Amino acid sequence: MSKPLYQLKAEFFKTLAHPVRIRVLELLGEREHSVAEMLPEVGIEPANLSQQLAVLRRAGLVVARKEGSTVHYSLTSPQVAELLAVARQILTSVLTGQVELLEDLQGARVAASTARSR
Repeated sequence: MSKPLYQLKAEFFKTLAHPVRIRVLELLGEREHSVAEMLPEVGIEPANLSQQLAVLRRAGLVVARKEGSTVHYSLTSPQVAELLAVARQILTSVLTGQVELLEDLQGARVAASTARSR
């Protein structure tokens, strides 16, 4: 019996639920990168980057192409980059709302403090 779609989606998002994997996908959304090109951008050891790339490969999000001794990675679909762009838009909207709420709360605190001191 096949898994329900919601379970497959949850597994997909679990694959994305790591900061290094998100950063790698962002880089690959720009263009193909070799491991050596990604290392300074992600700031982890080569072995750890290889592990994260393996997770992304198994999930079908990236593919590897070998050129001599260099391995180049790219996204399997531009929709992965589009998904990350939509996530950025959602986060921007949510965080903007939180900033506005914080400003409202701070304004209310200042008003209450001013009223008490009168």
